[in-house]
Amino acid sequence: MSHRSAFFPGHKRHVPRRIGTASGFTLIELMVAMLLGLIVIGGVVSVFLANQRSYRTNQALSDVQDGSRIAFEMMARDIRDAGLTGCSNGGRVANVLNNGPGAGGTAWWANWNNALVGYNGNQTDLAVSTGTGEGQRVSGTHSLMLVGAEGSGVSVKANSEPAASFTLNEASTDLQAGDVIIVCDPDHATLVQITNYNGGTITHAASGSPGNCTTDLNFPTVCSSSSSYVFATNSYIARLGASDWYIGNNPVNGRSLYRKALVTKTGVPTPEAQEMVRDVTNMSIAYHQSGNTGFVSASEVGNWTLVDAVQVNLALESVDKRAGTDVKPLTRSFTATTTVRNRVN
Repeated sequence: MSHRSAFFPGHKRHVPRRIGTASGFTLIELMVAMLLGLIVIGGVVSVFLANQRSYRTNQALSDVQDGSRIAFEMMARDIRDAGLTGCSNGGRVANVLNNGPGAGGTAWWANWNNALVGYNGNQTDLAVSTGTGEGQRVSGTHSLMLVGAEGSGVSVKANSEPAASFTLNEASTDLQAGDVIIVCDPDHATLVQITNYNGGTITHAASGSPGNCTTDLNFPTVCSSSSSYVFATNSYIARLGASDWYIGNNPVNGRSLYRKALVTKTGVPTPEAQEMVRDVTNMSIAYHQSGNTGFVSASEVGNWTLVDAVQVNLALESVDKRAGTDVKPLTRSFTATTTVRNRVN
């Protein structure tokens, strides 16, 4: 017996245990866990991608619809005002502009006969060239030319004929020298260019660019006339609005809805093209003539002065070129009909 046992008779001798083998996951269990994890992750990714695709599609559809609303609203304004003088006498319109038909001119915007004229894809539009350059009309697409009074007008306080000037009731306006205006009373209207505007007084001398062929604003136009028609007090004056709507080539090698409009630059009326709505890829236009039951194409219109409604169809595509289910642009077509305000009863 050892000394320890002798002194501590109740003590049991310690026998060390054998350490067992550590337990863990088997390879099969790990593979199963990884597979389940991948299934869960795949499901999450699938839901995320589906939601993202749905969001992109809805966003693209919203963009297309917004673009169509903007395009139709802006076109409708010009269509409604086509042939409008402000005095309901569109049939009696004099024109003393040097580039108007009365003086032998050929400018499209100076011709009241172009109050509303449309062109099919195979017809030549006088206002815009067809080609592949930026701002040019896309071959095979329709276009629409419109001329009429623009915006709110002013009124005549006194007519100082034969001094070729009007004094306005309004102390200040947005008119300027070089603007082409329509002045009218119940008898007739006249297209004439402002040669000077100062302190509420308009002068329409036989000068300027293009200038006026005469100071006589009588109807019908006689450029050699030396007499002068006196428009009555409170006669209406408005700036001439001229526009041409077409599908053109935009700066990013796509297509857009363009508006070529008359603006005054340094005293000279100048047609200027402006991109209005991007990604409008096509436009087709049909016309209703008074007395007819349906709409016809431009080539079938017999008399443009009888057109009292215009039906425009626009094709648009999304800005996101991968928003469609086929990973292509989302495309939609929209149609709107607008009546010509002064040609309906």
